[in-house]
Amino acid sequence: MKFISKTLASAAAIMFLAYLLPGIHAGEDFFYAILIALMLSVLNTLVRPVLVFLTLPATIVSMGLFLLVINAAIVLIADKFMDGFTTDSFAWALVFSILLSIINSVVNKAFINPKPKNKLIDNGESKVIIIEKD
Repeated sequence: MKFISKTLASAAAIMFLAYLLPGIHAGEDFFYAILIALMLSVLNTLVRPVLVFLTLPATIVSMGLFLLVINAAIVLIADKFMDGFTTDSFAWALVFSILLSIINSVVNKAFINPKPKNKLIDNGESKVIIIEKD
């Protein structure tokens, strides 16, 4: 269920960013945005680890900033696979990937994976802290 929620949230963010950024074109259909979100998810699962491994020296030298370039490359790869999803340049792909990551992080933290509520139970003799976790 979380995967579906994350995919729908990501699709909404993609539609919002395609509307907001003039260099990103994702069609006008929410269903197509869901397909783009699924494609980005597949690429992040399959291709991103390979790219991270191959560019490990550059990532270490840049103190992790090269991962932003890898995220933009993933967006450009999705651009090549999806007909209705286009990016005008690498810079737009970079901006899109950064904003999409920020939006997805905020939405996931706020709505999909909210902070667990911890409880303190005091029965007089001892105190117990109950930590809820999924």
